[in-house]
Amino acid sequence: MPPVEQLAGDLWSIPVPIPNNPLRYVSSYAFGTGGGLVLMDPGWNADASWQALVAGLASIGASPGDVRGVLVTHMHFDHLGLAGRVRAASGAWVAIHPADLAVLAGPRMSDAANAVAQETAFLRSLGASADEAAEAVGPAHGFYAAFLSTALPDRELRDGDLADVPGWRLRAVHTPGHTPGHLCFVDEASRRLFAGDHILPRITPNISLMWGDDQEPLADYLVSLAKVRELDVDEIMPAHEWRFRGLAERADGIAAHHERRLAELLAVIAAHPGETSWFLAGQLTWSRTWDQYSGRMRISAVTETAAHVLELVRRGLVRASGADVPTYRVAGRTVVG
Repeated sequence: MPPVEQLAGDLWSIPVPIPNNPLRYVSSYAFGTGGGLVLMDPGWNADASWQALVAGLASIGASPGDVRGVLVTHMHFDHLGLAGRVRAASGAWVAIHPADLAVLAGPRMSDAANAVAQETAFLRSLGASADEAAEAVGPAHGFYAAFLSTALPDRELRDGDLADVPGWRLRAVHTPGHTPGHLCFVDEASRRLFAGDHILPRITPNISLMWGDDQEPLADYLVSLAKVRELDVDEIMPAHEWRFRGLAERADGIAAHHERRLAELLAVIAAHPGETSWFLAGQLTWSRTWDQYSGRMRISAVTETAAHVLELVRRGLVRASGADVPTYRVAGRTVVG
């Protein structure tokens, strides 16, 4: 774990561990405001994570009771999770984009059993067998029981809004793709981009098809990537890994990665016509062998594959057949790009 760092006179980075996750930690940023602190992405809701956040705040002479507000870049558990505990300790407001709030507050997330049933049915629609889907999602008392125990945000931030952080000019930038309501924040004074999971220095964020909505997540993400590429910023402050410079070059590198991935997937579809996203995912190159992917790792891989398949369909390179469980074939002799 990296140390707590003072990045400016009233800005700190506090690493908060993510238990049993290769990402290891989320960087929670603490902004001094004169009237308290505002935290960005407080971290995963686990006792060890909470203890690390409390210790990190203590190291800068503060406590959870000093937090007046929480900015959440997006709805994932490693970013939103501890917001409820912070709010209980201090009465802080919690702000997120309305698109992510709509997912969290929607009927499909009404309870853990319903969420498990919905996601299981979604994986079946991508080609999983009943047993494969049930094994990947797990029981209702597992992931979703913890995720849905998180307190709902009570404020909304839209594209272009200034966050309520006195002494700072943190402007929200809506960057859908990783989630429908993902937000980055630009500090117009220091020319810093607080990037959440939108753009990371080494890895590429997961861009997945979500269950329950008609979406084009990869198309949205590539548009969002081009949008931030043009921002006049000096330093990028991601939620994972490390701070970096060279926004345009990194954005171009991630866009090129997705084009290569689309080309690989197109070749796989050409070699295996009439197959589902679930099958196609197992034919792609991953960071480890496919049999090592299980549970939520396998879900992420399959739903990311489904997002790329959908982009190939959108570009007219692949055609889909079947309504309940679509299968895919190359549409013609064309190339990606």
